[in-house]
Amino acid sequence: MVKSKPQHFAQWCFLSLIFAISFTAKALNYGDALAKSLLYFESQRSGRLPYNQRVTWRDHSGLTDGLEQGVDLVGGYYDAGDHVKFGLPMAFTVTMLSWSVIEYRQQIADAGELEHAMEAIKWGTDYFIKAHTSPNVLWAEVGDGDTDHYCWQRPEDMTTSRQAYKIDQNNPGSDLAGETAAAMAAAALVFKKTNPHYAHLLLHHAQQLFEFGDKYRGKYDEEGRLGVVKSYYASVSGFKDELLWAALWLYKATDNEEYLMYVINEAENFGGIGWAITEFSWDVKYAGIQVMASKLLNEEKHKKHSAILEKYRSKAEYYICSCLNKNLGTTNVERTPAGLLYIRQWNNMQYVSTASFLLTMYSDFLKSSNQKLSCHGGTVAHQEILSFAKSQVDYILGSNPSNMSYLVGYGSNYPQRVHHRGASVVSYRENKAFIGCTQGYDNWYGRLEPNPNVLVGALVGGPDSHDNFLDQRDNYMQTEACTYNTAPLVGVFAKFSELEVQKELDHSQDLGLVASY
Repeated sequence: MVKSKPQHFAQWCFLSLIFAISFTAKALNYGDALAKSLLYFESQRSGRLPYNQRVTWRDHSGLTDGLEQGVDLVGGYYDAGDHVKFGLPMAFTVTMLSWSVIEYRQQIADAGELEHAMEAIKWGTDYFIKAHTSPNVLWAEVGDGDTDHYCWQRPEDMTTSRQAYKIDQNNPGSDLAGETAAAMAAAALVFKKTNPHYAHLLLHHAQQLFEFGDKYRGKYDEEGRLGVVKSYYASVSGFKDELLWAALWLYKATDNEEYLMYVINEAENFGGIGWAITEFSWDVKYAGIQVMASKLLNEEKHKKHSAILEKYRSKAEYYICSCLNKNLGTTNVERTPAGLLYIRQWNNMQYVSTASFLLTMYSDFLKSSNQKLSCHGGTVAHQEILSFAKSQVDYILGSNPSNMSYLVGYGSNYPQRVHHRGASVVSYRENKAFIGCTQGYDNWYGRLEPNPNVLVGALVGGPDSHDNFLDQRDNYMQTEACTYNTAPLVGVFAKFSELEVQKELDHSQDLGLVASY
């Protein structure tokens, strides 16, 4: 008995050390982050809210949208902290939500969030079906930023203009038509097995929208068309990236060779193999196109197009390498001192979330095809890419100099004064007394207290180039959140949640081995 005491004592010390390490280096809860990120889309809903609405401080709003124009435009999403329904960022949001489910469906399901993810997608696509009233007509926007920003009201109290704007063959918008086609084609893939009739309907609209955008070419924000959007969501990259993007999604959804040939034949003319880009966003789709096209190289049936697809891949890897700081000279993405990717001052986190998604997905692609990434700074294995993507996600969730989670509602320290009309004013369900246009500015906007409603799952604009963040409601460059910030993180959180669960299982098995020893 005496001889065995040191052995038991050693085991006890070893186990204590393991538990101490696991406590001090506590893993972030990506499953919780995933669940919260999907709640955010319920906060942004416009229209008549469903019986299973989980965000209870919101109520019905925008119930007469489209009435003046004789069309039903009730529904969809408010893009950010205001109440305009902007078509281009809404469509990109739905594309990225759908892409998250396409790539990480099983992981999202394992986390118990697949139904919520699909509901978030369908809330957007139901609206697009309404907005696409005929083959060559797409309603592009409801409300306008100028009158909307003059007021600070809850969406339930809106008194601002609900003027609706459309694109058609006389006022084309290939960028908007292309992105909406991409969103509906991607969503069709999501619903293909569970709701085939709905998937078929989405595909029908997507194909019509692509034909419309391709036949009547032009930017949607040009004067005389939809000039009201220019100050808010100007199409700086033009429409050629959206047409390539739409064609690629339609090829994935239909397996129709004509769409692939469009991506191949227009590769040079539309900049798909010309532009080397260091950002991926609601406006600039080239990096997403290039990553998607790269993945086609793994399939035998695409070998005949390898010359063009390799050029797409070269540009995709330029983007990945620039994020990893492995390109030559000044062609890398800047970083803050603490390592966060930094593209620009206003709402920088949108670029971090899209980069995290493409990096995570490309890492998976390299792993599954047993390949490595070639950068000017050397060869990179898939693990290094995934590790860097994780560093960006962890920064978002609080591993940063401020110990601040930029995903609202996650952890104990997150932004309290998000620039968001609905969240910053007392809930309509709590107090139905009407709050007028400027009354919100007088009584709520300037308050130093935290918002009365927590905008759970919103990814705010984030810190500046020196990792500094000012949690003030009027600091909209940093404290406003947008739907397209959070959307790419749905897939990324699901991926890291799966890895964390696996890590915990492995850890438990190791503890079991120690105990049995």
